[in-house]
This record gives sequence, structure tokens and C-alpha cells, in this order.
Amino acid sequence: MSAQDLIRETACTVVEKLRSGDVTPLELLDVVEKRIGEVDGQVNALPILCFDRARANAKTLMQKPAGARGLLAGLPVPIKDLTDVAGVLNTQGSPIFKDNVPARSDILVENLEGNGAVVYAKSNTPEFGAGANTFNEVFGATLNPWDISKSAAGSSGGAAVALATGMAWLAHGSDMGGSLRSPASFCGIVGMRPSIGRVAHTPAAGIDRNLGQQGPMARNVEDLALLLDAMSGDYAADPLSLPSPATSFLSAARSGHKPRRIAYSPNLGITPVDPEVVAITRKAAERFAELGVIVEEAHPDLREAHECFHVLRALDFAMSKAKLLREKRDLLKPEVIWNIEEGLKLTVDQITRAEAQRVAMTARTVEFFKTYDLLLTPTTIVPPFPIENRYVAECAGKRFENYVEWLGIVYALTLVCCPVLSLPCGFTASGLPVGVQIVAAPRGDAQVLAGAKMLEDILGLRGTTPIDPKVKK
Repeated sequence: MSAQDLIRETACTVVEKLRSGDVTPLELLDVVEKRIGEVDGQVNALPILCFDRARANAKTLMQKPAGARGLLAGLPVPIKDLTDVAGVLNTQGSPIFKDNVPARSDILVENLEGNGAVVYAKSNTPEFGAGANTFNEVFGATLNPWDISKSAAGSSGGAAVALATGMAWLAHGSDMGGSLRSPASFCGIVGMRPSIGRVAHTPAAGIDRNLGQQGPMARNVEDLALLLDAMSGDYAADPLSLPSPATSFLSAARSGHKPRRIAYSPNLGITPVDPEVVAITRKAAERFAELGVIVEEAHPDLREAHECFHVLRALDFAMSKAKLLREKRDLLKPEVIWNIEEGLKLTVDQITRAEAQRVAMTARTVEFFKTYDLLLTPTTIVPPFPIENRYVAECAGKRFENYVEWLGIVYALTLVCCPVLSLPCGFTASGLPVGVQIVAAPRGDAQVLAGAKMLEDILGLRGTTPIDPKVKK
């Protein structure tokens, strides 16, 4: 099998080849290194490479019997450049940390490597993951391979582009306000924000910080479920982490479990959405009716989402970054400074109000899912936008008050603690990808995966990636 053929194979297939001995982890590293050399200069997705470390770990892994190499069996996986990998540069997209090399890996990385992942690269991210457009002062911008004049979104833009171009079979991402869902939509791949605690990580700044979650990214639903299995598990060092379920997520994805009733919402009642995006996502949701599923237009009451997220996001930035503002202000980008300063201005009354709003919205959402098995909605409110735009300033005639507000359709679902997956569901008239969010009640990760696989089969879009970067004329 040629290197090009291997690049196009699914992660599940490649893992089977690893287990059978048809291919070795070292051979896969050669394949992916060659692919990076061919395409990454055009898109800038994987600016940090660690192939010496990867080959050393692969050789160690290969000393074990094939059946004892973990769920991923030696599959190469890149890690987002916000997460520590021992002995590898971790810049967080910031000049402040441009020379930072951690001595120990995050729990997430230790868990993945224990399950047979071979880390070979760090994927690009905006500074501290702030802003849904992947650019920073350390490495520059990551470009969308469907049209390199467009944004890959963010903050897991590097991971999404690596998948879309065949520089990765699976990738790690993280998500607070859509940070892996938005890039998945813009790049035509699959990304999932799991339930709180589903993926253990090393706590920082606060044990109970849960707006941000770590999650899997892949080119199809089954591959994503495989990675979620490899990422899952409880660890004492992360007290919020959940044990792995008795039934694997890959089995759940393949279960054929059909929802009885689903809801589609074009806007969650809180945001403008580009009409073309609405048309594409609505058409995709309505395809469930072909299976006898009831499809209705509805959504939970999320009217407080903008105010609530603004406060809780600002609080999170103040908790985690106030020291940097005091000591390194001149090295921070304007959006990060704004977030921290907004957090430092908060009163106890504002924080209390936001927490109460989150509790109320979550309770209403849980009640909503007593009627509907799944909720579908656009992942992003616009198609991929020009790379030179730092963010979306307006949509459908509405001008946004700040650089975060355009993300309401993703961060509203963050607030109500739901597992959410972004699935490719079609293309605009100009050939740019559009994603649809598939949502279930809290802890309903298995239902999300089963529904996503079912819709993926109906839509027939699996296999549209990887692609070579394109220049639109």
C-alpha cells in the first residue's frame, strides 16, 4: 500500500493494520512526516514537530506484543499547542511562552500515550485559545485547505486542518466556546465536545473549571469514537473525571440506535445565521425523516446565554491569566487583554447571577430532552470567512457587540453541559464546508455518536477529506 493510500485510510482501518502487523508505527511516522512536508507549508497547521521523540516512543511500544499496545496500537496523533507534552515546546500561541518546554505531560497526553498514541506534532492555536480564528504572533495563521484565503476558525484550527489535509488520522482538540466545533465545521471534519469530565486533564487555576473541555477530532464519526475511547477514563488527579463506560463509544457509534424524535433549530432563538447555512443544515436534519424519525423545529429556552457566557468566560480568564496581565501585558494580544480585564471588573452579584442563569438554562435543557432525543442546529452562523478578518463582526444585518458574540450558537450549548458533535453536512454554492451540531442531554455522548453516524451514512459525505490545499479563483 502506498503512502498516499495510507493517508486516505480511516483511523479504524489503520489501527487494524497496526494490530495485524501489516504496518508499523515507525512506517506511519514516515508517511505522515512526508505528508507534512508536502502540504503544511501551504496551511501552517502543525508548526511544532517532535519526530525524534515520536520514533523513540514508537520503538518502545513495538517491543510489546501487538495486542498489548493499547486502543490506538501506535497510531500517530498531534496534540493542540495549549497542552503539555513532556520535552516538547508548548507555546500556547503566545510570545510569553515561545521557549516553554514542560518537563511533564498533561494527564490527557499520558492517558493517550498509555493507550498507544504516538505524539509527533503540536497543532496551531490562537494565543491561549482566545478567538475563533487560528493565528498568533509565534507561528502565524493557519489557513483553510478548502480555500487558503479563508479562516480555519479556532481555536483548534491547526488540528482540523491537519485532519482535512491528511497530516493526521486523529487529532486532539479542546472546546470552550466552540473551539473544536467551529474548526470542524469550517474544515469539513468531525469534532466533539464531550460531557463534562469525560476526558481527564490536569487541572489548572481551579479544580472545578468546566467551561472548557478536551475532545476528539477526526475525519468520520467512527474514528472520532475510537479516539474518545482512548481519551476517556477517570483519574484521581482530575476529580471531575468520569470512568469509561461499560460499552465503548465506538460500539455506540456502530449500534444503529435510532432516535425517536429530534428537534432542529436554525438559531437556538439567540443569534442571526446566514441563510445559506440555515438552508444546508435544515435540509440535513430533515434527512432523519427518511428513517421514520419525527423531525420538528424547536429549541430549549437559552435567552440568557450571551450575558451568562460573557461573565463566566471573563471570570475564567481572570482566574487563569490575571498574573500574565500584570507582568506581561505588552506581550498579550488585545482580545486576551479584553477578556482578562472584563473578568477583573466583575462583581460578586454579576458572577452569582451568571451561575444562576446557567443552572436555570441547564434545567430547561434537561427538560427539553425529555421530549426530544437529539437537537440539531448549525455549528457556525457563517461559512468560512476571509483569513484577514480577526472575527465575524456582523451577520444577516446584525452587528455584534464584541468579538465573541458571533459564537453564541456554540457557547450556549457549552453552558448547558451537553455533549455536542459537529458533523459535515454539505457545502455552500462556492464549495465551502458547512457543519451541523448534534446535541444530546448531559452524559448522552453515546446517543450523540449513534445519531451522528446515522446521519453521516444518510448524507454520504464521508471520504470527502483528506484534500490537498486549494486556491479559489
